[in-house]
Amino acid sequence: MTQLWARLDIRHFVTLAEVVRTGSFTAAAESLGYTQSAVSQQIVRLETLINHQVVNRSSGGRALSLTPAGRVLMQHADTLTMTLQQIAADVAALSDGTAGVLRVGCYESVGAHLLPPALAAFRRDFPKIQVKLTELPDDGDLLDQVQQDDLDLTFVVFPLTEGPFAARALLEDPYVLVAAEDSPMANAIEPVVLDDYPDVALTTYADLRPVHSMESRLGRPGYADRVVFRSNSTATLLSLAAQNYGVAFVPRMALGSCTTGIRVLEPARVSPRVIGIAWHRHRPLSDAAAAFIEAAAAVAVEVEARAQGGPRGRRG
Repeated sequence: MTQLWARLDIRHFVTLAEVVRTGSFTAAAESLGYTQSAVSQQIVRLETLINHQVVNRSSGGRALSLTPAGRVLMQHADTLTMTLQQIAADVAALSDGTAGVLRVGCYESVGAHLLPPALAAFRRDFPKIQVKLTELPDDGDLLDQVQQDDLDLTFVVFPLTEGPFAARALLEDPYVLVAAEDSPMANAIEPVVLDDYPDVALTTYADLRPVHSMESRLGRPGYADRVVFRSNSTATLLSLAAQNYGVAFVPRMALGSCTTGIRVLEPARVSPRVIGIAWHRHRPLSDAAAAFIEAAAAVAVEVEARAQGGPRGRRG
């Protein structure tokens, strides 16, 4: 008996539901695109498998009523029919890009300041898209995941690594030096030349591509010897700066509104980092991915405008 029940097919339930809905085998056959005999065979096969009659027939093949077994099966048939309709709707939504999963990579400063408003804007147009986020400190690792098809998009800092990538620049984010209020550098004339403060210790990020390191950005490999602490956490670097443990070298966007007990200074001879978003150039962008890029670009314009309008050096 167990093996017979295992042979039940969704078509048996669909056919039963249509016979009940239309009131006859003939009408059900027309609706389903079957012959009348095929519908009869489906119902007979269903009855054989469960060893119960499911419909009371009259001469002429009409289904006058359901048997008790038929009423039990119809409860499940209704559930299966609704499930099939939902599956069809979900697949259609996936095909037109209004449902599914969008896999996005980011790093700390973007995750804290650029990503949230971009996600909010994106969700208004694509409420059924689930955004799955991967957060890593090194955008090179995120680009590797794009290449391996583990991510659809990732935020990056230019230049990109070698690979099959396309990208769009979003905004420029200048680097700053963060010193304690009682630091020897607190009252420095901007832009600050670090060579003028050879005894000041430095703190900076830990896991970055070499091209993004403080030493590379400043064009001074020897500055590595002045670094007393490295961390992937901006909050840690700022807290250390406030304690006069060392002057932190961080992007301005990473600061947010945190300026208590510190002085934010412009360093000399360092270009801003260029934040962008990248994808695999040989894979077509879904409508959702393209919309997310546009949402990020629109938010980036606002973030950059606010940053340019703010003070360049502040006391907390």
